[in-house]
Amino acid sequence: MQHIKKYLSLIKFSHTIFAMPFALIGFFLGYKKLYYEGSIHPTDSIKKLLLVIGCMVFARSAAMAFNRYLDKEFDAKNPRTAIREIPAGLIKANHALLFTIGCCTLFIFCSLMINSLCFYLSFVALFVILFYSYTKRFTSLCHLVLGAGLSLAPIGAYLAVVGQFNLLPILFSLIVLCWVSGFDIIYSLQDEAFDKLHKLHSIPAAVGIEKALRISELLHLLSAIGIIYAGYYGNFGVAYWIGAILFIGMLIYQHTIVKPTDLSRVNVAFMTTNGIASVVLSIFVIIDLIFN
Repeated sequence: MQHIKKYLSLIKFSHTIFAMPFALIGFFLGYKKLYYEGSIHPTDSIKKLLLVIGCMVFARSAAMAFNRYLDKEFDAKNPRTAIREIPAGLIKANHALLFTIGCCTLFIFCSLMINSLCFYLSFVALFVILFYSYTKRFTSLCHLVLGAGLSLAPIGAYLAVVGQFNLLPILFSLIVLCWVSGFDIIYSLQDEAFDKLHKLHSIPAAVGIEKALRISELLHLLSAIGIIYAGYYGNFGVAYWIGAILFIGMLIYQHTIVKPTDLSRVNVAFMTTNGIASVVLSIFVIIDLIFN
């Protein structure tokens, strides 16, 4: 049990809460489309839902473990991250790499079990989410690459159900891209000085804390606009708009508690606020899809 806990801590399993709700939104968008077409098969839908959840868990676990493996030397030098499992000696680096390979394999297998399109695209998805770990070494746009990785959740889940692209889940993917990129900038404020010292790239290291917060605000504004546009485009009902208002409210809230001169509540803004925001939005969107 302790061994399992170490790996769950390594991959920050609780952070799955960021992307999983949007994967469920994508799944139910596809489910509703098939419902109107009269081609719903309950047993097949449950199977696909479980496979989508498996894909989300394995893909994110692979990405996180690989990031910890690749950043082990930097993590050991950073007082904030030196307690992480690899630099602390709780998990061997080569074991983390093997864990990554195992999760990648299981992700590909789950994708194959869904449909051929998801199988082929699984390699593209793995490239994006694993490539992110390298980006801080050469570009300040690393936050956008992370956002792109998580933004695959809604469109990927939709493809699992329907097997073809559609604008609405793509809109939700763009919402996720801007949302995740924005809060990742907030999270990286903690390492601005460390990144500069060790020549690592991030928006806070490139432009400073104050301007980085403005960029984060812009990305979250774009995310809010996307939520509103998706609501009108998808002809959603009251439940959706309640969720949208709550989600946007939490975007605003996190920018009221993180100031250039006070970063003490960064973790509240990063984990608590955004975790609640994604869950709340998904609940109301799914309710709307089922009952509207």
